[in-house]
Amino acid sequence: MTHIYTSESVSEGHPDKVADQISDAILDEILAQDPNSRVAVETMLAHGVAVVSGEVTTNAYVNVQDVIRQTIQSIGYNDTRVGFDGASCGVLVAIQGQSPDIAMGVDTGGAGDQGMMFGMATNETPELMPLPISIAHALTRKAAEARHADPKLGLRPDAKSQVSVIYEDGRPTRIDTIVVSHQHDESLSLAEIQNRIQEVVIKPVLADYQAFVDGAITYHINPTGRFVIGGPAGDTGLTGRKIIVDTYGGMCPHGGGAFSGKDPSKVDRSAAYMARHIAKCIVTAGLADRCVVGLAYAIGVAQPVSVNVETFGTEKVSHDEIVQRVRKNFDMSPNGIIQHLGLKQHRYLPTAKNGHFGNPAFAWERTDEANALK
Repeated sequence: MTHIYTSESVSEGHPDKVADQISDAILDEILAQDPNSRVAVETMLAHGVAVVSGEVTTNAYVNVQDVIRQTIQSIGYNDTRVGFDGASCGVLVAIQGQSPDIAMGVDTGGAGDQGMMFGMATNETPELMPLPISIAHALTRKAAEARHADPKLGLRPDAKSQVSVIYEDGRPTRIDTIVVSHQHDESLSLAEIQNRIQEVVIKPVLADYQAFVDGAITYHINPTGRFVIGGPAGDTGLTGRKIIVDTYGGMCPHGGGAFSGKDPSKVDRSAAYMARHIAKCIVTAGLADRCVVGLAYAIGVAQPVSVNVETFGTEKVSHDEIVQRVRKNFDMSPNGIIQHLGLKQHRYLPTAKNGHFGNPAFAWERTDEANALK
């Protein structure tokens, strides 16, 4: 059977991603001072204003306004001519303590909320991620690198990519379509921006994926013809609005919980990381070629109410055997996950760029524990 799977990525300058980075930058500053803090920070960006709200219980002191402004400027929004300036934008902060009703369940080691979390691994790429999302992230990552390295290119911070890959009998065979939309200086013509994106973004990325370049690829580069107004000047940004970009590009179920701005006591984040870690260990151990791990929790209860492993017919041992090995070797309680992955010491801002999975620098991407599953 032949299918086309499509996944998208958005750059660090996309307004939703800027919001994610602000939330995680605040989280990092708080956890650096007090690793036991409870943090749930949400950010909204609009025309000339950043609004941060949420619940924080901590012994730390952080100048939230400074963190917001520094994060915005580091991305490249440092001039009103670009559409947004971290130095001059309005900032509103409205933060309160965590609800004592929620804390009562978390303090005893239980989950801070109910919900389902999923993690995926597939051996179609070296990082065990689906190919479409890997290429899409590579494009936005390369675009940001090129923009920071050479301001004369005329690239502005906001950008999006989308990649369609043809799959035959469940395996990727070739890239079919690539879409890149990149904000640019007003002086650039469409032909100029299309040529620059091809030369400094697309070609270098495709050099790493030559095995999947077979025949003509359809390109759509700035298909509207113009992308000058972008970022928060063109679209409101919200924390947690790119949950599919953050995970597996639509190739895996999603429980709906976002990640950024949440400390690791929130299973929305920590259990999704653990599910990815377990799925990756299963594939690395050779128990399956493709795997989705699903975990579900009840508020105030430590252990998951369900553990599900789907291997899509690629399993090398029985499904029940895989589940038994997972339960035996991994503590999936919130405290167990935090300890196993060292999540109180992790720096989360990098996760708010180019996805939360596939980066070997992240603790949940390690596979040392795969040997225990064999």
